[in-house]
Amino acid sequence: MRILLVEDNQALADGLSAILRGTGHAVDVVSDGASADAAISAESFDLVILDLTLPEMDGLEVLRVMRARQNRAAVLILTARGSAEDKVKGLDLGADDYMSKPFDISEFEARVRMLLRRQAGLRSSALSFGGVDLDLNSRTFSAGGTPLDIPARELGLLEILFLRAGKVVSKEAIIQSLAAFDDDLSANAIEQYVSRLRKRMAPHGLTVRTARGIGYYLDKAAPA
Repeated sequence: MRILLVEDNQALADGLSAILRGTGHAVDVVSDGASADAAISAESFDLVILDLTLPEMDGLEVLRVMRARQNRAAVLILTARGSAEDKVKGLDLGADDYMSKPFDISEFEARVRMLLRRQAGLRSSALSFGGVDLDLNSRTFSAGGTPLDIPARELGLLEILFLRAGKVVSKEAIIQSLAAFDDDLSANAIEQYVSRLRKRMAPHGLTVRTARGIGYYLDKAAPA
């Protein structure tokens, strides 16, 4: 999943981005409202974590403009402005959740997981397709109860395809989901990850099929 973190406290931004990247998400970080507005208008994000007190453009204004453009990314407000009035304004403008600083990291991680599940249209954190299971809370795959050891980029690709099993996902959408601003991720790189993933999934009855000229989709492999 791709996340935009909007936070002007550098130490906090560094800590939260490290936590999110450590669980395999592509994370972009900006420190002012104008940069957040520009990023949201130009890129596609699954989740925006938004401070309210920001230089150049207030967080509530960022949120207002975002929803006026019909952008439906999930929004978690994360701010020291914890008054009931600010909370009501944020929720009325279209925020999905609200946390006041200081906050517990484990609660923050749980709320991020919840919002990403909701964004993907999922109610449960446990999914199965073919002989493979996905635990969205831990972002781990298993087969027959045995955890699968999958490198980070391939794991991210498998997660994207798994959440849309049987449906074609374009190369562009995959690149946007896996790559942050500073990543150089090409269509050729995606093809390499797909090739490796096919080999990893073959023993478990799954394959990644190519929709020529469009993208890829996860499917059950034909019986040998």
